[in-house]
Amino acid sequence: MSRLVRLFRQAGLVAIGIALLLAVWWLGAHLVASNPRSAAFAGFAPGPAFAALAAMLAGGELWASIYPSLMRIGAGIAWAAGLGIPLGIALGRSKVLATLTHLPFQFLRMISPLAWMPVAVLAFVTWDGAIIFLITAAAVWPITFSTAAGLRKVDPQWFKVARNLGARFPHLLSTVILPAVATDILTGLRLALGVAWIILVPAEFLGVTSGLGYAINDARDTLAYDHLAATVLVIGALGFALDAVCLGLIRRFAWVRN
Repeated sequence: MSRLVRLFRQAGLVAIGIALLLAVWWLGAHLVASNPRSAAFAGFAPGPAFAALAAMLAGGELWASIYPSLMRIGAGIAWAAGLGIPLGIALGRSKVLATLTHLPFQFLRMISPLAWMPVAVLAFVTWDGAIIFLITAAAVWPITFSTAAGLRKVDPQWFKVARNLGARFPHLLSTVILPAVATDILTGLRLALGVAWIILVPAEFLGVTSGLGYAINDARDTLAYDHLAATVLVIGALGFALDAVCLGLIRRFAWVRN
């Protein structure tokens, strides 16, 4: 019974939080609409935004924007994981390599991925390739450093026992290293996904004609502020859902239990 009470209490707190957010949104939109200087932005209000969202879902316009964005995010995260996980393992296993690359990697990590836009446009034949590069540049560092930090926390005795039992590196990788740092890798992926999702919208301002970022830009240019607000809602909801999936995977594969 106490568990049921806790669930109801948690659901009630969530509902109150959502209600407060909507109230603040409605109040802000009301102030904007009541000011003659900003009345043109009245479409940002909850009513027009949810009406536009329903119309966009019914007309299929929104689905056509979601699919390309998810494909670009998926490709960027895949490239980031393919580069970041091996690099993180190498940094976690070798103190010499970690010291050697510390300054260059920290310097590169501090550069905004959006600063690479001119380079990406010149380096890639397609706009999609440039966008995926920018997403990868944003996502690779959380995965790399989370993997390296997780591997440094592993008890060195595990590796000694494995080597004494005759394990070579491929076997050591599959039976000791990856299971030990799986939670750290997934945490890095979760952080990377959050950064990549933020980068996606401005990256899609490049020459593409599809995606959520393009939908935002198009709605701004056509002064369709209700559609812009509806697209913002979708971006937030999708980001929340993707983060929830990552969090579920972390809980599922975490080998440390309280």
